[in-house]
Amino acid sequence: MTTDDQAKQKARTGEVDASLARHGGLSYLEIPAVDARQSATFYEKILGWKLHGNGGQAKFADLTGHLIGRWVTGRAIAREPGLLPYIYVDHIDDVVNRVVANGGEVIKRPYPEGNLWVAMFRDPAGNVIGLWEEASR
Repeated sequence: MTTDDQAKQKARTGEVDASLARHGGLSYLEIPAVDARQSATFYEKILGWKLHGNGGQAKFADLTGHLIGRWVTGRAIAREPGLLPYIYVDHIDDVVNRVVANGGEVIKRPYPEGNLWVAMFRDPAGNVIGLWEEASR
């Protein structure tokens, strides 16, 4: 049984996946969207998030299985960051290029910050999200 199959089985039985139930760990996000399907496709293409859902509700799981969530409409878009999430990526330059190619906007191109490379982008709905990568490149 694949990890995705195990997660689906746990969802059917009401169990919480152990990879999500970590004290103090961020495990769930609701991302504001104008068009949930468009936003889901964007994140799938730039970060490789696995999409699933039924009834037109776009849900995701990141590649680690430690973060799940969904896109929600009818909520204020985070155009100006208050809480600003940063997502770890491999090959930040490639990810930034995919942001532009898939309808996002780069706010800050990758720049060094200590031993990291960081960048910021705006997704198709307008939310500001950060990216980071260890500077060993």
